[in-house]
Amino acid sequence: MDKYEPPFKVTGKIISLVAEISEIIGRIHVSERMDSNPHLRRENRIKTIYSSLAIENNTLSLEQVTAIINGKRVFGMPNEIQEVKNAFEAYEQILHLNPFNIDHLLFAHGIMMQDLVQEAGRFRSGGVGVFNGGKLIHMAPPAQFVRRHIENLLKWVEESDLPMLIKSCVFHYEFEFIHPFQDGNGRMGRMWHTLLLSIDKPMFIYLPIETLIKERQQGYYEVLSAADKACDCAVFVEFLLQVIRDALVEIGGEIKLSDKVKRLLEVMSYEPMSAKEIMGKLGLTRGQTFRDAYLRPAMEQGLVEMTQPNNPNSRNQKYFKK
Repeated sequence: MDKYEPPFKVTGKIISLVAEISEIIGRIHVSERMDSNPHLRRENRIKTIYSSLAIENNTLSLEQVTAIINGKRVFGMPNEIQEVKNAFEAYEQILHLNPFNIDHLLFAHGIMMQDLVQEAGRFRSGGVGVFNGGKLIHMAPPAQFVRRHIENLLKWVEESDLPMLIKSCVFHYEFEFIHPFQDGNGRMGRMWHTLLLSIDKPMFIYLPIETLIKERQQGYYEVLSAADKACDCAVFVEFLLQVIRDALVEIGGEIKLSDKVKRLLEVMSYEPMSAKEIMGKLGLTRGQTFRDAYLRPAMEQGLVEMTQPNNPNSRNQKYFKK
C-alpha cells in the first residue's frame, strides 16, 4: 500500500486554534450539558441534518426537517424527504461505526443514499467533479484509484501522531478531493469528520458543526478551491478549526454577540472589504457609529481582522471575517 503524506504544513494559526479549542473544551464541559439534556442533543442532531442537506441544495426548511424526523407528513419533493429520513438513520448509527473501517464507511453511505442513487454503499464506478453552482472547481481522481486512496487516507488518520483535531480536518479535505462516491460525498465527509472528532471527545457527536459550515458556505468552497490550487490544505484546516472553535463557543454560550455584530458578520466576507464597502452593505453613513457599535466589538471578540494590523489607520485598510 502506498504511503500517504498529508498535503499540508502545520501553521502557527493551526497550532493556536488547536490550543484554543482544547482550552474551551476543558472549560465549558459541553459533554455534561449534552448528557443531561437529551432534548438539546436531538435539537442539535436535527440542525446538523438540516444544515448538511441544505448545503447540498435540499430546499426543506428546518421546521419541515423536524416534522419529518418526528414522523409527521410533510409536503415536499419525495427525494428531499427521503434525504432527510436517510440522514437521520445514518446519524442514528454513528455511535456504532468504526471510523477507520472502510466497510463501515460504505455501510453508512448505503444508508445515507438509500433509494437516491444506484451506487449507494459502493465506491463510484465513473468520474465525478465538484461544482459550486454551475462552476466546476475540482475534478476528482479516476474511479479505479478510489479504494486505494481511501484505504491510505484512513490508515494515515489512524496511525499519525498529530492531534485528531488536525487529522479530522485533513481527512475532510482529502475525502472531498477523492470524492469517492457517485453522490453524497459532502454529507458523508462532514459526518465522518464528526465521527473522527468524537474518538477523543464523544460530545462532538452532538456539536452542530454543519450549521456553521452552512452559514459560511461560500467561504467553505473558497478555501477548498484555494487548497487545491496551493496543493496544501492548511488554509482549509484553519477554516474548519475556526468553525469547530466557534461551534464550541456557541453551544457553550461564552460569547454574546450584539445584534449589530451579528448584522456585521452577515454582510462581511472572508475576502477583505473596505470600511466604506461594509458600511454600504449595512446602510450606515456615520463612520463613528460603524466603528463604535459594529467594527470595534467584533474585532475585540476576535471575529474580524485587519489586513494591516500594524498600521490600523492606513487609508488602504481593509477588514475580513475570521
